[in-house]
Amino acid sequence: MIEKTKNVLWPLFFGLLFIVIWQLGLIHAALGFKLFQLPLPSQIVNTLCKNLPKVLKDTAATVSGALTGLVIGSAIGFLVAVIATLFPKWGRTGLSIVAAFNAIPIVALSPIMNRWFSNGFGQKVGVVSVVCMAAMSINSYRGLNDLKPFAKDLLESYAATQKTIFFKLRLPNCLPSMLTALKINITAAIMAAMISEYFAASTVGIGFQIKDNLRKGMMSMGWSYIVIASLVGIILYLIILLVERRTIKWHASQR
Repeated sequence: MIEKTKNVLWPLFFGLLFIVIWQLGLIHAALGFKLFQLPLPSQIVNTLCKNLPKVLKDTAATVSGALTGLVIGSAIGFLVAVIATLFPKWGRTGLSIVAAFNAIPIVALSPIMNRWFSNGFGQKVGVVSVVCMAAMSINSYRGLNDLKPFAKDLLESYAATQKTIFFKLRLPNCLPSMLTALKINITAAIMAAMISEYFAASTVGIGFQIKDNLRKGMMSMGWSYIVIASLVGIILYLIILLVERRTIKWHASQR
């Protein structure tokens, strides 16, 4: 418990120390920044409090698109991994295609999706889905196939069907890999949703507001959206960690 407490307190200490240094203007003095270039934390918090309803509305728009795309992309990625496991000759081709999609830059994918969908939400979901497919498919495929030595042979010696092997051996063994993919995807989904909003026609969302406010020179407002985006990413990541601790208590990583 003492060790876990230290692991939490040390990052918090350095985070608070950084904010104090920032608030005292030491960063500005060291790098030669002006206040209009980098607002102080107090200015950002004050702006955030004054515009909280609008910020929450934009945050909801971004998070809803990110989570929808995350679910769709992760589901497709897992399905590809299952097909690759059950049909190795054909399934691995699917993994290669998904990996190729993942190599497409988001800044190139977003304008394409903007042409395909009539609204910003559809574009956002499409971009996030493509981004999330690769990590889930590759990690899930590894979890479904990297089995304990002789575990599959033992089940087959008891005349276990492929269905039994999948649900009793492959799927439980795959859970840690799936959760690892979700931890990767949760932050990637938020970033992909924000980047897609740069190219969307809609004026709602964290990404658009960051671009619009910084372009207008409203630095405190732009930074307030950056702070909210960071907090959302941290909260969603912590939720995945909590789910991981609850679902795979038996795994070595949780001991």
